[in-house]
Amino acid sequence: MEIGTRVIRINGQRVRDGIDLTFLLAEGQLELETLSPSGEEVVYEIEREPGEPVGIIPAPDAIRECANKCVFCFIDGNPKDVRETLWLRDDDFRLSFTYGSYVTLTNLGPKGLQRLIDQRLSPLYVSVHATEPAVRERLLVNDRAGLIMNQLQHLLANGIEVHTQVVLCPEWNDGHHLDRTIDELYGLGEGVLSLSVVPVGLTRYNLNNPVRHLTVAEGCQAIDQVDRARVRAFAERGEAWAYSADEMYLVAERPFPEDAYYEPWSLTENGVGALNRFVSDFEEGLQALPELSGTRILILTGASMEPFFTERVPRIEEATGATVALKGVVNQFFGESVTIAGLLGGKDLMEAAVGEPQVDVILIPAEALNADDLFIDSVSLEDMKARVAPARVVAGYQLIECLQAL
Repeated sequence: MEIGTRVIRINGQRVRDGIDLTFLLAEGQLELETLSPSGEEVVYEIEREPGEPVGIIPAPDAIRECANKCVFCFIDGNPKDVRETLWLRDDDFRLSFTYGSYVTLTNLGPKGLQRLIDQRLSPLYVSVHATEPAVRERLLVNDRAGLIMNQLQHLLANGIEVHTQVVLCPEWNDGHHLDRTIDELYGLGEGVLSLSVVPVGLTRYNLNNPVRHLTVAEGCQAIDQVDRARVRAFAERGEAWAYSADEMYLVAERPFPEDAYYEPWSLTENGVGALNRFVSDFEEGLQALPELSGTRILILTGASMEPFFTERVPRIEEATGATVALKGVVNQFFGESVTIAGLLGGKDLMEAAVGEPQVDVILIPAEALNADDLFIDSVSLEDMKARVAPARVVAGYQLIECLQAL
């Protein structure tokens, strides 16, 4: 096959995307109907042993876009010069299955839901936000949003499991609305694998338009509501089931729970237990850090992580012999209310580094970079390296990872 060839059908069934391709290529006897870049129709007949790869590498699929206009949409909180790809409003079930992205299901009709069932695309990650039809329609600004319970019941009845999420917006889906959402999702049975409750995240560009931040008291109330659901789930099913995200504990100004709260650690990448994982990784890796006597290190992180790093700087200095400075970077790009390290812009990081005394190494969060080493404000990692030279810039997903790379 030439690069650019389209696979039209496999064993007579239409190929719509990469998921279809993977699913249909599982057969041992294959008949591929293709269209070459020059327009020639070619049929390939293939016989192979089970598990033997065919060698076809598909181009990336076009992303299925969102049909909602959520009142808390992070896209609406973007400044005009944000990285170009971040204007894409994705709501793609394929990304949910393959990468764990949360989707709303509002852009899927009966045929789309049936495809999930036919191809056993499970588990899915579903943004529920509210189970009351009127509340969810108001949040998502979509008349189809109220179908969520019917959709979930249909998927669960046909063997599809789901992780669910609520982005909590004060005076929209909190209080008794959250209690109802928790009760109704739990009532769907064990096919709903989990519920994560996350505080709404807003920037200077969409704050109070129309959603505001949670107060400390509202964060505490949400944690208490989730904890009541956990007590019931443990008593009836022997599992936690419901979780408050790390950010909720920061909002509520409460101590983080013990590691056992997050077991089986299946939601860490969605912000549930990530901070505890940071702490445990730090403790495990501290003794294996290299000797760095005389090295001057500057650690840059988001404002929310600064207190946790501050506690650990003396221990890093003791273990390595290095001189370590720490700076929690204020997010000027999105606004001071955005405090996580992964949303720091390159310009803010560079200005924070340039304003510090001379250092040998600057450690930055790898979450702030995409696969092309671009920050969220389209500044490149190479731009930053040039700006802060001769200091060396090291990016890592964990502090220990960065230090071990020195």
